[in-house]
Amino acid sequence: MEKDTALTMDAGLEAPVVVSPGLHTGLGPAFYMLTVHLKEGKDLVIRDSCGTSDPYVKFKVGNKQVYKSRTIYKNLNPRWDEQFTVPLDDISKPLSVKVFDYDRAWNDDPMGSADIDLTGLEANKERECKLLLTDRGKSDYMGYVLVTCTLAPKSDEDKDQFFRKSTRVADPAVPKKTKMQLWSGVVTVVLVEGTNLVPMDDNGLSDPYVKFRLGTEKYRSKFKSKTLNPRWLEQFDLRLYDEQGSQLEITVYDHDTRGKDDFMGRALVEVGQLEKDKTHEIVQALEDGAGVIKLLVTVTGTYGGEVSSDLANYTPHPLYRNQLLNKYSLKNFHKALEDVGELQVKVFRAHDLHSADFGGMSDPFCVLELVNARVQTQTEYKTLNPEWAKVFTFQVKDIHSVLEVTVYDEDRNKKVEFLGKIAIPLLKIRSGERRWYALKDRKCMHKTKGAILLEMDMIYNHIKAAIRTVNPREEKMVVPEQKFKISIMKNNVNRVSQLIGVFMDTGRFIQSCFDWQSPARTITAFIVYLVIVWNFELYMLPISLLIIFMKNLVVAQILGSVKKEQVEDDYFVEEEDDEDEEKEKAVNEVINLALWALNIEQEEKKSIVDRYHAIQEVCLQVQQALDTVACLGERVKNTFNWSVPWLSTLAVIALTAGVIILYLIPLRLLLLAWGINKFTKKLRKPNAISNNELLDFLSRVPSDNELLQYRELKPDVPANTATARKKRS
Repeated sequence: MEKDTALTMDAGLEAPVVVSPGLHTGLGPAFYMLTVHLKEGKDLVIRDSCGTSDPYVKFKVGNKQVYKSRTIYKNLNPRWDEQFTVPLDDISKPLSVKVFDYDRAWNDDPMGSADIDLTGLEANKERECKLLLTDRGKSDYMGYVLVTCTLAPKSDEDKDQFFRKSTRVADPAVPKKTKMQLWSGVVTVVLVEGTNLVPMDDNGLSDPYVKFRLGTEKYRSKFKSKTLNPRWLEQFDLRLYDEQGSQLEITVYDHDTRGKDDFMGRALVEVGQLEKDKTHEIVQALEDGAGVIKLLVTVTGTYGGEVSSDLANYTPHPLYRNQLLNKYSLKNFHKALEDVGELQVKVFRAHDLHSADFGGMSDPFCVLELVNARVQTQTEYKTLNPEWAKVFTFQVKDIHSVLEVTVYDEDRNKKVEFLGKIAIPLLKIRSGERRWYALKDRKCMHKTKGAILLEMDMIYNHIKAAIRTVNPREEKMVVPEQKFKISIMKNNVNRVSQLIGVFMDTGRFIQSCFDWQSPARTITAFIVYLVIVWNFELYMLPISLLIIFMKNLVVAQILGSVKKEQVEDDYFVEEEDDEDEEKEKAVNEVINLALWALNIEQEEKKSIVDRYHAIQEVCLQVQQALDTVACLGERVKNTFNWSVPWLSTLAVIALTAGVIILYLIPLRLLLLAWGINKFTKKLRKPNAISNNELLDFLSRVPSDNELLQYRELKPDVPANTATARKKRS
């Protein structure tokens, strides 16, 4: 230990070089792996006016920075406890260690430096080094940093393995790929919210934002003004490298317009211990009771020979499916009501994708999302026909959720380019069927180039699914920001007009009966009215609804396919008629409506920009209100039209039960039971969310636009697949 200390205390001066045997022989290693464990610092110098410093450490080899530690705030004796590994081709260059004081407003202040002579390290032996910090050209004592170093010689085989070259058997018919995925996985983080954060401003509030750091990967969120309980709802990806550790550092700051941002709290999450390819909800407390941060974290995009999600390593247990069938059988409906079922998705490959790169190729990867659960495959480089061969498992919380499968092209600087997407409602999945799906555009309205081969298997409990249907829907954390668009406003106006037209036609029909426009129709209506009123009982209301359901069921069975084709044709033709003229009229009407709503003529002090944003805000609210009204009417219509047979069947069962209950139980008892339940619900379940069961049911029924998004288009499958299908048939 004395020898080690003497070596490092003279770091930066001319120390005797100790050459370890085997490191510099004629048959030397191909490269070296240097592992450094940064432990702590002691007696560091003061750089801030408050009598402390915010130290962090940079490690450099030559002019290249190989690692940067996290910042420890307001501490002269920091403890980092960080480890990193870096490959080195030449160990004659010393490892430079420099300590800085973090300063947001100005340049970071140096706090001393030292060098480690790598030629003095013994092979495969850990050495503890006490680095005395000095200023270049001066001998003042500036404290010291304690590290341990291990230098390991590596061969050519180790070098190939480190840089993650493919180990798959090469196919001579497939062109050789020149680039492979260098990271071991992708950490997808959804920053949801913070609670009970510390106040940093004079008004007792803060303007918090969050910084994330995973190895050398970083992300900074937006700041939220004047709140201690911010809600961010931001999603981002951080790449995970084996040699850089798996500690996710979370740091919360208070944003200040002047001066340095205030440190509010810090936490560490060990993402390496999380189960891969599964979304975890993490409620992480900050250090020293500085509040709580809520995250959704998924470690996915894993790559390698031992990854469990790789189909090559997937071996289904013969008893596992029987266990699932027993777990989600009807007799176990009372156990874990939030666990409705399980979905398994096998992603085999894609065919004839769009070329996004200049060389006529793409670097595609596939992302699967089920509400807030998000996983992705590895990236396959320089190909339009990627083979991912992955299998993912999702816990199903709501049988009416939609599985979104999106294919992206990976570009530099972590940017991605959209290649195609499909949306598959869980109720439309045919378990165990391997099939091609045609990719669509971002809105899932029109077909785009390419197809993807999937196989899905889903098992769920019908009773749990029915109970979940009449409860609030799970909120999706990250949704695209809605913007005002004239085309969407025009479409919503047309949808609401059609809905109003149905009521107006019904009113005209009733009025025509009163006006004796058709005597036969009026006499028939009058007789039916007398019979119904004379014999009316309350249980006849659900019976009348059941009659409508049965009539529409017969129509759906006979004319369903014909009606579906007509709807699709009409949808594409509808947008082409007099588009320019309609757009100009719509613009004028919307602006006049917004001007009237805001009384802009009376507010002369507002600037043009403020007026423009105010108009956009009102137009967006009108657009959303029209969409809500139109969706509600369309969902009621689609319930009776058997657009989703499972939901319509549930409605028929509920109405049948309603007929029996209304026939057997007096109305006053039913009203008493309903009132007692509503008045005492908050006492029995203080944390229960107040909801309307009917609206929750209707929220599961797709609107007309959603039905268009969920429709299946004919894919352009590979020729060999089509030939194989013909042979089987």
